[in-house]
Amino acid sequence: MGHLPFRQIHLDFHTSGKIPAIASQFDAKTFADTLENARVNSVCCFSRCHHGLMYFDSTVHPERIHPNLTNPNLLSEQVSELHKRGIRANIYTSIQWDEFTSKQHPEWLVVDSEGKPTAGPYDATFRHTLCVNTPYRDFLKAHIADIFDHVPVDGLFLDIVHVHDCSCRWCRADMQQRGIDASDKTQRLQFAFEMMDEFKRDLSAFIRDLGPECEIFYNAGHIAPSSRSSLDSYNHLEAESLPSGEWGYDHFPVVVRYARTLDKELLGMTGKFHTSWADFHSFKNQPSLEYEIFHMLAMNVKCSIGDQLHPNGLISPETYELIGNVYSQVEQKEPWCEGAKAITDIGVLNPEEFNQATRFDDQADSLRGVTKILVEGGQQFDIIDTQSELENYKLIILPDELPLDEALSQRLENYCNHGGKILATYKGGLTPAGDSFASDLFGVKLVGDAPFSPDFLKPEGYIGQGLRQTEHVMYQKGLQVDALPGSEVLCETYTPYFNRTWEHYCSHMHAPSTGEVGYPGIVKNDNVIYFMHPVFSQYIQNAPYWVKRLVLNAIDTLLPQPILKHNGPKSVISAVNEQSELNRAVVHLLHYIPESKSDETLIIEDIIPLHQLDVSVKVNQEVKSVRLIPENNEITFNYVDSRLVFTVPKLEGHQMIELAYK
Repeated sequence: MGHLPFRQIHLDFHTSGKIPAIASQFDAKTFADTLENARVNSVCCFSRCHHGLMYFDSTVHPERIHPNLTNPNLLSEQVSELHKRGIRANIYTSIQWDEFTSKQHPEWLVVDSEGKPTAGPYDATFRHTLCVNTPYRDFLKAHIADIFDHVPVDGLFLDIVHVHDCSCRWCRADMQQRGIDASDKTQRLQFAFEMMDEFKRDLSAFIRDLGPECEIFYNAGHIAPSSRSSLDSYNHLEAESLPSGEWGYDHFPVVVRYARTLDKELLGMTGKFHTSWADFHSFKNQPSLEYEIFHMLAMNVKCSIGDQLHPNGLISPETYELIGNVYSQVEQKEPWCEGAKAITDIGVLNPEEFNQATRFDDQADSLRGVTKILVEGGQQFDIIDTQSELENYKLIILPDELPLDEALSQRLENYCNHGGKILATYKGGLTPAGDSFASDLFGVKLVGDAPFSPDFLKPEGYIGQGLRQTEHVMYQKGLQVDALPGSEVLCETYTPYFNRTWEHYCSHMHAPSTGEVGYPGIVKNDNVIYFMHPVFSQYIQNAPYWVKRLVLNAIDTLLPQPILKHNGPKSVISAVNEQSELNRAVVHLLHYIPESKSDETLIIEDIIPLHQLDVSVKVNQEVKSVRLIPENNEITFNYVDSRLVFTVPKLEGHQMIELAYK
């Protein structure tokens, strides 16, 4: 732990065998000088790409060396020149995508239950996925040993390691031997997860025999609770998330808050591209790159920027001018980030644990929704799973569809009995069968699906602060519940005249409210507040302000003294971290606004500064000084109602504030 460099480059080199003169203009000194001048201190270099071609003088697989590689020592020269400058060199190889192998050994491909591979023979792609439960695994071991024989290996980035529902002959034979019904998809998927865990353990043991200090990471483009069972095979984790590409800006805030709880050093990864990987000759706007990188620092992760080397081997000085502009700032900020740990109030139970998510596009709407609302509310939170310690948090959130088995239900009851608070929504809190609530904690009894949708909530009292006391539409169908004796209905649901059908409809959308109360909408029972609607999925669909306000009002009720408050707009992102060994906390504030300027890509083009931002922080240590860093400008502070209060004169993009303890 603590050994990963902060300023890394992931240097793709997926290069077609039909392109001539590969690396013909590569110059090792220019290559390393450019990276060093951009303040880079770690680079991931390629041994073999998705095309299945190699970029070193392989003695084990000489037939796979790129046919047009002009310099067979490309990889060794890259590593040697980087090491001369004290720059770490990871080695990349592809695991499940290899065009060369797919053509040579189609019998090693992943096939579905109908015997079809993952891509057709005429698809313009190398994404013909290989199964690692075949003799292909032996090829991988020989290939990795070959790398170790040719270059010093600081670490291995093992790419494309996905769980697939595979029915190749080797998987079918293994399932039959284990007594698994291979015709049952559920059993096949369970086998696939177990097989992939076994593959990682096997390959990591093999690698550690070759190089005990070698860093190992298996990349799946996402980190979910399904990753936990094989964590002993990893030295660290990397959160690949190119927000201007397929992942979007919603992915990283979710995945990082889960991954950082897994007790592994963590690296974030974005790209220099305007869109996604291999977007040649494109450049991310510098404010976008700053936001993505500084967001990583705020979340206590190291930084990696993806690039792709041109087939001719020339490194782009313009690209590294952009990267250097950002990494030079990271270098100044690092001392206040190294070894920092997040201070959090809230733990959000991760629904991905229950749907066996493995890819970024498996990310539940409810998880994205709760993250957006909490970030916009300035709340400090982690995303956790059922193996996490609930007692580390003052409030636990069960978002929309979070089933409770008997063991988890009992843990939550014990948690509440010792002062813990819970916010649950929709089916969060139901039994796995979904036919009742797992506990009376929630203060409600399940009747069934709500009879009307849309229906309406009428905010009143403290749960309705900041909202008009009239009906507000709830677009997604909820559950009908009855309040149990002793619980308090905070907000009633009002019903429409009818559901919209071909026989019953009114105007363009839903029928309006009848003004009649139908069933409880929000219920409080001691330390628990329950919403009958899927409010977090609703927020992702169309972001009603009243949904966010109701949720944040409920959190204010359960958590009246959060770690941080500020008076800035909802576009401010905040984080509070602690460097206990240095006896200080560090507050991060970010203000960047992604704009929808196109159909495909969110853009950050301008930094809009904020002035005179008031902040209050609840920390357990007495503070002796407050400084803007890395500028080292001290600012005044005082205490109001046991909260540390100060004003940030100007927030322009990213500002860190050091709270030095007495």
